[in-house]
This record gives sequence, structure tokens and C-alpha cells, in this order.
Amino acid sequence: MSDFTKRGADIRVLAKSLVLEFMKSDPDCGVGSDGLKQSVIFRKCGLDWGDYPVATSSNQQYWLVAILQELAKEKLIERVSESGPWRIKS
Repeated sequence: MSDFTKRGADIRVLAKSLVLEFMKSDPDCGVGSDGLKQSVIFRKCGLDWGDYPVATSSNQQYWLVAILQELAKEKLIERVSESGPWRIKS
């Protein structure tokens, strides 16, 4: 594994940890809550770089989509509805 690949893997672990820690600390993401939309989680975690040509804030959320899917796969969070908000899983 190259140094860059290792560093990228480390960043992914840190980003996933940041999102999970945020969701655990926010009552709107708590067990049984209504949950938060991914765009809100994205911004509240400080992952938004702002709007750029061909890289709008909404385009930048794809990283968060992958993080949320990973956390859901690990059964740590859940999506309230098919296109709805996310929350901590009981």
C-alpha cells in the first residue's frame, strides 16, 4: 500500500468517526428521533467546501453518502425512510 493510499484510508476512518460522533451528540439524530437530512449532517460536520464551478455543495456530499452507507452497513445508524433523514440505530 502506498503512503498516499494509507493516508487516504486514515482520512476515511477519521471522517466516518467524525460523522458518527456528531450524530451521537445531536439530539435530532438520536434513537427514535426524526433524524437529520444528509445535507444538514454534511454541513454540521464541516465537510462543505462551499460552492465552486462543477463542485457545488450538493455535489460534494457524495463522500458523506458513502460514509452514511458504511455506518448503516455496520448497523450503527439507520435511514428513517427510503429518501428520508438519518439517525442512530437502537
